[in-house]
Amino acid sequence: MKAVQKGGPEHYGPFVTAYGPYIYRTVFAVLHSPHDAEDITQEVLLQIYRSLPDCRLEGLKTWIYRIAVNRAIDFKRSKARRPEELADSEAMSEKLQEEFAANPAAELIAIEQADRRQIRERVDEMPNNYREVVVAYYMEDKSYEQISLETGLERKSVESRLYRARNWMKRHWRREDFE
Repeated sequence: MKAVQKGGPEHYGPFVTAYGPYIYRTVFAVLHSPHDAEDITQEVLLQIYRSLPDCRLEGLKTWIYRIAVNRAIDFKRSKARRPEELADSEAMSEKLQEEFAANPAAELIAIEQADRRQIRERVDEMPNNYREVVVAYYMEDKSYEQISLETGLERKSVESRLYRARNWMKRHWRREDFE
């Protein structure tokens, strides 16, 4: 990293090779779209390159993770605000109705996907420090140790955040919100 900070763009290639897949996986976990994840990964890599002069190199992986997650969430929110996609979704719903009539199992799959999407949206509303560990533990099926390594937190801190996140969910979410 010091070589990249001092040497310029030609030294950035090894960094991209080393961290590009990690950034992609992180972004994909938020967006669930390979195409969007590729685009956002490129943006994150550019943002990291531009921010390198200010980088302290301590907790580098955590810093990269935060940039990737925040950029993916920003993209997801901006995408949700675009009205032109509503017309596409109306055409899609007609197509889905035809498919449901032909294949009843497709409706169950669509309902399950809608439930997952609703849960993801609710998780996105959580405070950042809780969201990070909830997504990693429950949605990405990572162990406390994996989360600890990726976030730079102690294992006990990961456990505490998950405990607090569960309490936060109990206080802020109602069962009716998911029915």
